[in-house]
Formats: sequence, structure tokens, C-alpha cells
Amino acid sequence: MNPLPKSDWGHLIPHQGSMCLLDSVIEWNDQRIHARTDSHRHPDNPLRSDGILRAVHLCEYGAQSMAVHGALLARAQGQRAAPGFLVSLRNVSLGLSRIDDLDGSLDVFGERLLGGESSWQYAFRIEHAGSEIASGRAAVMLASIPD
Repeated sequence: MNPLPKSDWGHLIPHQGSMCLLDSVIEWNDQRIHARTDSHRHPDNPLRSDGILRAVHLCEYGAQSMAVHGALLARAQGQRAAPGFLVSLRNVSLGLSRIDDLDGSLDVFGERLLGGESSWQYAFRIEHAGSEIASGRAAVMLASIPD
């Protein structure tokens, strides 16, 4: 599978402009997604505060991989994914305190654990240079799409 650039899927998710943190989808299937990004190094990253991008924001990277995965699954079925609201983070592990000073790309992995019409649960893992720097689980409640 060839990587999918943001121009292929960016319009399918609610995160727009600089708030869309992922750059490309390396591969995906019904259960998993692997995305890549360099947005942690951008000075205009909207999650920065005091010039620093803290590692806790890797949870948002993981959550966005869920949104992209859900949108790609819906599109493959000829549908549109419902917008979701992050409601829970569990078992979050962070291997460092900040990420803006990391050279090179981040690899963001998501694995769908549960998926239904009203909620999704995923495990996520973020790697830098082949080493895990964050992991956890996230749950999203889905809003209904008006007809």
C-alpha cells in the first residue's frame, strides 16, 4: 500500500489546518492504522505552550489516529464517520517530558479494540526512531450524524 497523504483523508476528520497533526497514513486495515508526522517540530503547532510541546500531547496524536482510521473505514463502506468526543484515556505511559526537540518523524499506531455505532476504543502507541515514547488506550463517544 502506498502512503496516503493528508490531501486524501484530511477533509474526512474534524481536525483542520494546523490542528490536523498527522501528515500521512503509511498503512491501514480494518483493525489498525500507522500514521507518520513531523508536526511536533513545527513552531506553530497549536498544542505548544511557552514554546514547548509536552509529551502529554501525544495522547492527541493517538486520538487523531483513531479519527483518521474511523473516517477511512467509513469511507470504504461508502459512509461518513460520525464526529467523536474523547471521553477517556487509560494506562497512558509517557517516556519523556517534551517532544518538540525530537529530530525526525513520529510514527503513530492505533489499534481498534472495540467499535460500535456509539463508541470506539483504541490502543495507541507512538514511536520515535523505532523506540516507543508513549502508549495508552482511548475511548471516544460518537455523535449522531443528522440526516
